[in-house]
Amino acid sequence: MSKVLVIGAGGVGSVAVHKMAMNPDIFSHITLASRTKAKCDAIAESVKQRTGVTIDTAALDADDVAATTALIKAVQPKLVVNLALPYQDLNIMDACLAAGVNYLDTANYEPRDEAKFEYKWQWAYQDRFREAGLMALLGSGFDPGVTSVFTTWTKKHLLDRIDTLDILDCNGGDTGLPFATNFNPEINLREVTAPSRHWENGEWVEGPALAHKQVFDFDQVGPKNMYLMYHEELESLAKFYPEIKRIRFWMTFGDSYLKHLEVLENVGMTRIDPVKFQGQEIIPIQFLKALLPEPASLGPLTKGKTNIGTIATGVKDGAEKTVYVNNVCDHEEAYAETGNQAVSYTTGVPAMIGAALMLTGQWKGEGVFNMEQLDPDPFMDMLNKHGLPWKVRDLDGPLAF
Repeated sequence: MSKVLVIGAGGVGSVAVHKMAMNPDIFSHITLASRTKAKCDAIAESVKQRTGVTIDTAALDADDVAATTALIKAVQPKLVVNLALPYQDLNIMDACLAAGVNYLDTANYEPRDEAKFEYKWQWAYQDRFREAGLMALLGSGFDPGVTSVFTTWTKKHLLDRIDTLDILDCNGGDTGLPFATNFNPEINLREVTAPSRHWENGEWVEGPALAHKQVFDFDQVGPKNMYLMYHEELESLAKFYPEIKRIRFWMTFGDSYLKHLEVLENVGMTRIDPVKFQGQEIIPIQFLKALLPEPASLGPLTKGKTNIGTIATGVKDGAEKTVYVNNVCDHEEAYAETGNQAVSYTTGVPAMIGAALMLTGQWKGEGVFNMEQLDPDPFMDMLNKHGLPWKVRDLDGPLAF
């Protein structure tokens, strides 16, 4: 049994603390902190109503390393779970080092002034965490996170060698709204409008954003348009599985979403550089975020399912084989359990699982770790037990595109 400090009171933070409270044998005490304490208090009330567990809350500016360090020392957790904005990763890692506490997040660091997300900044902390005898676990969400574990589990149990890997992320949910993002609008739009990028034959191949479209028939969702994108787990998978010749990431988008996105881009509302407005500087994408629905508010509106998985082709016992590992999550079932839609649920549950494995010592080490470096078996087992069951099936061959 261990204390944990969770930073971030969005949908993912809400799911994570609800699921932690459902496992009091592992999480003996939970503190939830955010810039807006009222959000933490609302989540705490929901947790109390749904589970009977009381959690503590605190106001915290996670950009302030000294304040974060002080809160960690006051709470004395065994682990800090960072579910705040990716901009804040390095500051929270610094605070964990200062306070001597292990660290976990779900998304890699991204500088505020450049839409560029990569692991180099966090990998640079390797020596500092190792020398401090601490563990930092990066990307314990779904993608990144579960998709990396699916890959590692596939390599451990199903294939002797992986030659090609495709990650397919489908959100078949419908809010009934003309335009809404299913996680933080600012992060979502920065990610979607970035150039596409995939790994092929030992190098990165870059192209225009959302320029490569394919149709895939997703189980329990149906045929959807999916688009080639860059996503952070491609970088860590390419690093830890150098034998894979091609790694790609695909995400589905509806026509209405893309139509609105094109207009917003054309009028400059997705810009991340400051512009002058009535004598002061504003950042257009941050102003847009203020106008869009809060993702955590979409739970009661969202119907449908998500389907996220990996398709790996390689060799098993000398013969070519293709395997598909995936999870289907129902938005309404996720909302009934935690008060949050499935996109938050599919990230918050893996955050809880990664934290549980660190707290129980099933995952341990000194330094900075990505998910694919660790034993996939206990994680895969917990997915089945805690709301994200997965299934495996053989395919006739790799994707035809």
